[in-house]
Amino acid sequence: MTTAEFRRYDRHIRLPEIGLEGQQKLKAARVLVVGCGGLGCPVLQYLTAAGVGTLGLLDFDTVDETNLQRQVLYATADVGRPKAEVAAEKLRAQNPFITAQPHLARLAAANARTLLADYDLVVDCSDNFATRYLLNDACVLLGKPFVFGAIFKFEGQISVFNYQGGPTYRCLFPEPPDDSPNCSEIGVLGVLPGIVGTFQANEAIKLITGVGEVLSGRLLMLDALTLAFTTFAFEAVAANRIPCELIDNQLICETDAVPEITAADLKQQLKGEKALLLLDVREEQEYATRNIGGRLIPLGQLAAALPTLARDKPIVVHCASGRRSQQAVRLLQAHGFEQVASLRNGLADF
Repeated sequence: MTTAEFRRYDRHIRLPEIGLEGQQKLKAARVLVVGCGGLGCPVLQYLTAAGVGTLGLLDFDTVDETNLQRQVLYATADVGRPKAEVAAEKLRAQNPFITAQPHLARLAAANARTLLADYDLVVDCSDNFATRYLLNDACVLLGKPFVFGAIFKFEGQISVFNYQGGPTYRCLFPEPPDDSPNCSEIGVLGVLPGIVGTFQANEAIKLITGVGEVLSGRLLMLDALTLAFTTFAFEAVAANRIPCELIDNQLICETDAVPEITAADLKQQLKGEKALLLLDVREEQEYATRNIGGRLIPLGQLAAALPTLARDKPIVVHCASGRRSQQAVRLLQAHGFEQVASLRNGLADF
């Protein structure tokens, strides 16, 4: 460790619980952060500041203007650029003694083992269940602990899975839920990812240095509105600990293809003379913020409203991202509606 590194990490080294040995463990550590968004930004910044020697940044997405409210590594000038590349540049500038390796890829069963193989532990900063279950199974098969974090509106969750034979994500949540809206659909408090992400970084540092008690077998839940913290204990379930193979976990809403229409095709149809029903299944506040016309029926109210929908003309269903509209199309198909389609990617492409 150089003189410059000693100065940089002085406050860590002064802690008897960490000391020089702990700081050297941080320098030798290799951590893969999956997702460079709201959670990934604070995790990456604090692990970089702490001197974690090698950071892998796994993210295939680009910076969007809507990210800037909470993804604090990015600025307006970064919009449109790959998140992993932008983040890596800024982390290297923050700490020239670390290595930041971007991986511009989507985690899949075919590449999970290769992507995780060179890292000691994984920090899960993903924003969907499919990635989370696949990541859990890959970590179990490869014997790597992973630090979990999740956010929803004003609520956060943190835990550590697969640590020294402890419970896995599937021990706590054996199967994916039917569906869950993401922050692009329901919103999220801007500071919440920072709160949860710093807790995740703390757990990663504890795993690397051996300091403190790791949050294994416990789920920490927090409410940002009340600052209430609750810890829920859970145990390992043998049947959920060892997956036999890696499978691309898809949510129920994504398993079967539904008829889709692109934004460009819809715009052309709206210009034509052929009548169609444009159905918006978002919530009222979303519709009030931005809409492209049509009839508003929130997804939760759609079943009750089916008798009011005409069956003799095409129906194009849309939401913010295309997830809720796919569920709506399946509901309509199950009740005999034949001329139905979901707007691919929702309003994101319109």
